[in-house]
Amino acid sequence: MKTFILASASPRRQAILKKAGIEFIVDPSNIEEDIKGDLSPHELVRFLSKKKAQSVAKRHTNSLILGADTIVVFRGRILGKPKNEGEAHNILMKLNGNPHQVITGFTLINTHDSHTLSHSVETVVVFKKVTSDDIAAYVATGEPLDKAGAYAIQGKGKFFIDHIEGSLTNVIGLPIKDLKEAMKIFKNSP
Repeated sequence: MKTFILASASPRRQAILKKAGIEFIVDPSNIEEDIKGDLSPHELVRFLSKKKAQSVAKRHTNSLILGADTIVVFRGRILGKPKNEGEAHNILMKLNGNPHQVITGFTLINTHDSHTLSHSVETVVVFKKVTSDDIAAYVATGEPLDKAGAYAIQGKGKFFIDHIEGSLTNVIGLPIKDLKEAMKIFKNSP
């Protein structure tokens, strides 16, 4: 039985895997998430997830490594994680009343034979129209500061959501249905 390794310290990804009943250990990749301007958003998350998985795969044998990366895209532009409250407020004001895309890329690597699979999933998230004061109150909670797009849909940020089109777990950080499908490919590999 292969050891399943999550190449991420994300508590959100860990919670999704636990809820899905997948046993795993955590070994974060700690790579720089540099945004390459010449890649499309889908190519970028697949590239970064593969880079993370590859860096951790070097440290393990007979394991299945999972790397993942999530970005938020608004009007064709990638919105990163805000560096401070002012950036968080500005990002949320852009998203206010508008749709945007959350794209997660994941890569699985079998360290026994180096078989690799990368995939990306997109979910459309539509924000309701709220006041600047509502956004300021949310930013003051501190929740937006380490989140792509400056909100946590599974936390207080759900207040802003009108609806989503696609996978909720993708918005949280890992499209579990798609991941489970991809894992089936590795089930019988050595």
